[in-house]
Amino acid sequence: MPHQVLIARLLAGAGLTEQDQARLRSMPHTSRTFKNRDIVLRQGDTPVQCAVVMSGCLIRQRVVRERNQISSFYLPGDMPDLHTLHLPVMDHELCSVGTSTLAFIPHSHLRPMLIDFPGLTNALWRETLVHAAIHREWVENLGSRRALPRVAHLLCELATRLEVVGLLEDGSFRLPFTQQDFAEACGLSTVHINRTIQELRRMNLIEWRGHTVSLLRRKELETVADFSPDYLHAFKVAGPLHGRSKGISDQSAMA
Repeated sequence: MPHQVLIARLLAGAGLTEQDQARLRSMPHTSRTFKNRDIVLRQGDTPVQCAVVMSGCLIRQRVVRERNQISSFYLPGDMPDLHTLHLPVMDHELCSVGTSTLAFIPHSHLRPMLIDFPGLTNALWRETLVHAAIHREWVENLGSRRALPRVAHLLCELATRLEVVGLLEDGSFRLPFTQQDFAEACGLSTVHINRTIQELRRMNLIEWRGHTVSLLRRKELETVADFSPDYLHAFKVAGPLHGRSKGISDQSAMA
């Protein structure tokens, strides 16, 4: 069911009444599982439904002058195409990294629901504003930080966003990304990414084994990254989600 992780995400930043939560639980939806590198939506598509990431991870990407640029990571609880309620044509591509499961909710249900439940309208509108804030931070990260703090900043952001929905355990989280994904998100070469990750390891700030990333000294990592979570606007932290199926996929981890 999509409601558990979506409610956890929305509760992290906005108040939801019991009626609002009950309405989310009753949403009609269809679920679909995508394999690694499956395309969920292509540039130019006109979706008639919105997706909730139930497990796994999506990336927003577009080829710019023969280079693929990743401009967003979408984690459990995120609705990566909520904007299609008002901007019907996709101007980028959504791709699954590792195995992901999405719940699709028809526009024809969401539109009247948001008219009848202003609390949900405000909560989802707030989500779009938070994602806009994340996008601004990414632009500033690419434009203003050198490689080491740039990569450290992205790791701090991912940890904080996963913590919000209860998917950070003792400073550790699971990710399906490859070095190429991090390179395309950070505007660096794979060689530079590899060297940067090794430097963070040598500084004893992170451990990266298989699919699991551990922040060994989180405060020190945040200092290196010049990271403040304020732009994420998350005021509450959800309890752990039940079951590994709600987490990030284990596939395609960075070596």
